[in-house]
Amino acid sequence: MTKSMTVSRRSTLEERQAALYQIYQQVLERQPYHSERRVLAQVEADFLKDKIGVRRFLKELGHSEVYLNAFYHRGSNLKFLEWCFKHFMGRAPLDQQEMQAYCNILMHQGVGKVITSILDSEEYRKVFGCFTVPYAREKRYYSSPKAYLESQMLNHEHFSQRGRVVPTLYWHQLGLNCDAGVCRHPEANEVLEPLSSPETDGLEAEFLEILEVLGNAREHLGTAMAEPRSSVKRVIASLTPEQRDALRRAIR
Repeated sequence: MTKSMTVSRRSTLEERQAALYQIYQQVLERQPYHSERRVLAQVEADFLKDKIGVRRFLKELGHSEVYLNAFYHRGSNLKFLEWCFKHFMGRAPLDQQEMQAYCNILMHQGVGKVITSILDSEEYRKVFGCFTVPYAREKRYYSSPKAYLESQMLNHEHFSQRGRVVPTLYWHQLGLNCDAGVCRHPEANEVLEPLSSPETDGLEAEFLEILEVLGNAREHLGTAMAEPRSSVKRVIASLTPEQRDALRRAIR
């Protein structure tokens, strides 16, 4: 378990810099890239100068394009919610009811409200307050062995290690194996969640734009137009490097 880190009015600049490093490790699962540092420069300066505390900094970071580009725009809504619990609460979602409650917030009030609701929750205030950096928690008691297993797996996995679509809560219930970023059922051959990469994501977006332009293609594409993104993911993931280059040339 990660040691808790708290800053206060008496904290030195070095202590705040250490807390900032720990925040990024917990929330972004890495340190920001140089371009992202420019986006976060002002809020970083405010934190280091003791103008804002940890919880306020987390709100700014969670609402920033740095966090949203890394997690919200790169996964399903349910997987994003799971990441939010991991990053800001230090645990996995408790159950389907909790996931459903926050899914409703996301759908009806937007992604910003999800971040705010977590950081303003009674649980967050009791565990972390305004000045403690969130960390991967180990509870004394769990509702079930499955709940313990899910929290352990989520808090120790790397980003996309088990995919970007199916949350641990669901793939565990469905008996899926999502190691290496691909979700498979032990008794099925179909890949439920293809591997993704910046290269394939870019081709996918361009390919979808072409499909939208080709209005008369629906009758020929059938289910691919009914569920374009999942179908295109499968197509792109199955292409060889040479075929991807050919598709890129055709699109451009």
